[in-house]
Amino acid sequence: MSVEAAPWHLRRANADDVAAVTACAVEAFRTYIPRLGLTPRPMTRDYADAIAHLQVWVAERPEQQIGAALLLDVTDEGFLIDVIAVHPDHQGSGAGRALLELAEREALRQGHVSIYLFTNEKMTENLALYQRIGYVEYRRESLDGRTRVYLRKPLTAA
Repeated sequence: MSVEAAPWHLRRANADDVAAVTACAVEAFRTYIPRLGLTPRPMTRDYADAIAHLQVWVAERPEQQIGAALLLDVTDEGFLIDVIAVHPDHQGSGAGRALLELAEREALRQGHVSIYLFTNEKMTENLALYQRIGYVEYRRESLDGRTRVYLRKPLTAA
């Protein structure tokens, strides 16, 4: 399955994408190491396993490598944006927004009335972005020296 989101082509990731998805996540989250004082979890994720077992999407341009990646999962709490990573070279290009919009469409298509995600409380620009696009904080949780902020967005069919 694939979707066009000019200028990005969105498609499901496959086993050939493991290295590119891993590199994208590592580069996207590397900037947070000094602020967090630790390695963000998306940098150490097993993306081969994620691609094999979760809903993983990528944003790419025909002439370039993968610019962003999205991991979706269904949990006891509902439809989860587990990781969204935009390579620093492509931040501000619309790749992240295209993948977030795809996540919402997928949640609706799969019968969910909301979507949720979490981020570290020190990733303040992410918190601000998510709140600007309709996500509302509903829980904070301390885990291994990190404080996760959980946010949920209600969805309605267009």
